[in-house]
Amino acid sequence: MYVDPVMERLDAKGCVRHRLSRVATKYVNGKHYRDLSKLNRDPARVIYISGHALDSCLQPENCLPIKPWKLEAEDTQLIDLIPLLEFVATARVSDIRPVLASFEGRDIAAEFLERSR
Repeated sequence: MYVDPVMERLDAKGCVRHRLSRVATKYVNGKHYRDLSKLNRDPARVIYISGHALDSCLQPENCLPIKPWKLEAEDTQLIDLIPLLEFVATARVSDIRPVLASFEGRDIAAEFLERSR
């Protein structure tokens, strides 16, 4: 499976508890879509981060879209999201979906830092 070796390198400490691979997709009109319900977790507590999040997920309200990575060394989008992700984890946000919706159409990392001031 492709996802396992990638995740082992990205998450050497084992912080990510669940992974979605091709078997956790639904095939609709010739395209695979991520189905977050396959995680068997409360959707209020799930964030799907992807460069193709809104185009590839059946639960767009759980998506945190970023620009697709194109091997650019200066791309820091995932690192820039750390303050938001730490806040979500430590503040025990009861439902992440309204939080994500409040950032729609904005640079999420920059907007979060602005709101945090």
